[in-house]
Amino acid sequence: MILKVTGNTLRRVFISLLIVLSVFSGFAQSKDSTASFKYGGYVDAYYAYYTDSVGPNKYQKFPAISPRSNTFSLNVFQLTAQYSSQKVRASAAVFYGDIPSSAWSPVFNYIQEANVGFRLAKKVWLDAGLFKTHIGTEALLPKDNFVSSLSIITVYEPWFQSGIKLSYDPNDKLGFCLHILNGYNTFVETNRKKSIGITVLYKLGEKGNIGYYNLMGDDTPDFIKTSHYRILNNLALNYDLSKKIKLSVGVDYISQTHSDISDSSKMASVYSAILALRYQATPKLGIYGRGEAFEDQSGILSGRIVDASNHFTGYVLGGATLGVEYKITADSYIRLEGRQLIMDREQEIFYTNGHYTNQRSEIMLHAGIWFSK
Repeated sequence: MILKVTGNTLRRVFISLLIVLSVFSGFAQSKDSTASFKYGGYVDAYYAYYTDSVGPNKYQKFPAISPRSNTFSLNVFQLTAQYSSQKVRASAAVFYGDIPSSAWSPVFNYIQEANVGFRLAKKVWLDAGLFKTHIGTEALLPKDNFVSSLSIITVYEPWFQSGIKLSYDPNDKLGFCLHILNGYNTFVETNRKKSIGITVLYKLGEKGNIGYYNLMGDDTPDFIKTSHYRILNNLALNYDLSKKIKLSVGVDYISQTHSDISDSSKMASVYSAILALRYQATPKLGIYGRGEAFEDQSGILSGRIVDASNHFTGYVLGGATLGVEYKITADSYIRLEGRQLIMDREQEIFYTNGHYTNQRSEIMLHAGIWFSK
């Protein structure tokens, strides 16, 4: 789906924004003296170039951040609102741009999240509605990560979800959350089954945190008798090695029953790893890099292709990213980064200079700014 700015589209977006702000303003003006209301905004614009020739005005393979080549465009325009009090809380975010157009749900496409929560006990909350994913080493938006582009595992992991979550924070360091969801990367249920997820987050003082996240469920349509039960496991570490050096590490293991490419009665697996480093050379200038590996030989996430040897296979690849960021203010940035993706040598899925190849080079220039009050 290509982003088209029409009068009706913009009208729907701004009506959504007005609804969000008016609802939360009403909450903030309630009689609850503990209530507070916050709102914010974020804009990220880009220019990107990819060596893969998919055609003009088309989204690249693995579409997510800066998904169009040789084009000045908008990644995201986002407005957020949050209401909180001792007993009730709510959050909502609406957005527009190439990110929701290329990679978000076609249902509630302009809504990033919209949920309401109630405190059941002193440290226990129950929230319900539409949520951003609880899975992943990387967040979804460039401002929240070291690197603007997303690793391949992040592209294939859930971005959005709907359901309920029960959270318990026994102390300032430890947090637990149970998620009951409609399914894997969906707002709307696709069968009669529900999915379950768990979050365990431990804060490592002021230097960072380590988290375990999972999602378990079967999204197989009801008319198919064979189940494809999927278990996603994600372990993520974010840690400040020093005042200038920050580290982010993620390891993922995903399994799915009845999915092996050579024997459909067996389980198939996906393996992935991410290592990202950021060095803050000066208060305004930062240098960052990321290495990634992704192996999905049975195609349970990436889908199956026919390789150069005429064999069915799923994606196997590695990638390296290097970039520099200049912060004009504390809440803005300009980033220039490049990435090289290298598929398995038999997986020539890219088209460059008139022939198919297993490699793609890309370069991105980003400018972003955000505010919160």
